[in-house]
Amino acid sequence: MLVTKGNLLANKESLRLARVGYDLMDRKRMILMQELTKLMDDVKELRDVIDVAYEEAYVALQRANVSYGVIDRLAKLMPIEDDIKIVYRSVMGIEIPKVTLEEKPLEIPFSLGISNSTLDDVFIKMRQVKYYTVKLAELDNGMYRLAKAIEKSRKRANALDKIVIPDLENNIRVI
Repeated sequence: MLVTKGNLLANKESLRLARVGYDLMDRKRMILMQELTKLMDDVKELRDVIDVAYEEAYVALQRANVSYGVIDRLAKLMPIEDDIKIVYRSVMGIEIPKVTLEEKPLEIPFSLGISNSTLDDVFIKMRQVKYYTVKLAELDNGMYRLAKAIEKSRKRANALDKIVIPDLENNIRVI
């Protein structure tokens, strides 16, 4: 590097921009951490609810299997869900998915002649589990994306703080 006034001014400007960049990256990381914390709280609450819902649904399924026999033939009558919608919201440039499953009126897809109340109970409990699972998938995916973005921001901020800024300060001292 040539020791010129132009290089000194360029290095000072680069140092100023690097410090501004470091501050911005640090703020971004903090905002993403707040968003991640909020999602983690939501997931914690949902996991407690979903564990209970899965347990209840499994017990209802066991009861139905005992009272009716193996219900795989009826399981094939279940409609395929095709109304899941995914939209994205941006948090500091990170696309966070918002997954929704349109809640339809309760219609049991099998006739009364081939079922009993235990099957109806299984259907209702499994339906609730489905809605919880969609919400959990949304939250887990959002947390994963935020965690990756936080790691990336941390690495960039550290590179500026530990490598770029000290190098520029050293160049300015040398000039």
